[in-house]
Amino acid sequence: MRIKIDINKSIEKNSAYYFEKSKKAKKKLEGAEQALGKSLKKLEKLKKEKPEKEKKQIKKTKKEWYEKFRWFISSEGFLCIGGRDATTNEIIIKKYTEEKDLVFHTDIAGSPFFVVKTEGKKPGRKTLDEAAQAAASFSRAWKLGLGNADVFYVNPGQVSKKAKAGEYLQKGAFMIYGKKNYIKSSISMAVGIKKEKIIAGPEDAVRKNSEKFVVIEQGDEKTSSVAKKIQKKIGGMLDDIIRALPAGGCSIK
Repeated sequence: MRIKIDINKSIEKNSAYYFEKSKKAKKKLEGAEQALGKSLKKLEKLKKEKPEKEKKQIKKTKKEWYEKFRWFISSEGFLCIGGRDATTNEIIIKKYTEEKDLVFHTDIAGSPFFVVKTEGKKPGRKTLDEAAQAAASFSRAWKLGLGNADVFYVNPGQVSKKAKAGEYLQKGAFMIYGKKNYIKSSISMAVGIKKEKIIAGPEDAVRKNSEKFVVIEQGDEKTSSVAKKIQKKIGGMLDDIIRALPAGGCSIK
């Protein structure tokens, strides 16, 4: 190591200059060591947190096939799925409705189709009422502020894409042939959570199949605002809660 000496200064002044310089260097070194220590602690903390975050991300990506639709499990244990729009209405009826299932719809234009997946079993009155309530609550009746709506159910064989002569069926619309079985249903629903999955449907069904839940009603609050309040009460992913809520505004009961 070379040291430069200022020949115009005394030995004492040269010594004092290098003494001050060494003190500054020592302070910088101490500061660098402290910063390094903090960085190492943060790194260790992040390493411990990373596996937990990865686990959560894995859980989030594991979705059941029916989660792309509206869905809930009835009080009697039957899976009920409903369309979100014209496209999913088409998919549900054409791809996921089987011979012994039951198809629900309202007479209100633009309503979703709801299907009870029976798996060959006969659903009881409770499931019929809950499927009807879901079809009514996710229809325009909610947005219109109606207290109830008439919902009918039929067998899949009565649902056809074949229109009457001179008529045209738009995407998501189907013709219903034969006798319709009507149920007058109330308009109300709940949102719950079970194993990180958000469930939305009739209160009794959600209550039975959720770890936590809230009841919602028709209202004029923004969907995003209500979803944040629901998230605080039951947890879950905000986007999933927003997707579960009916169109047209609501509020927590």
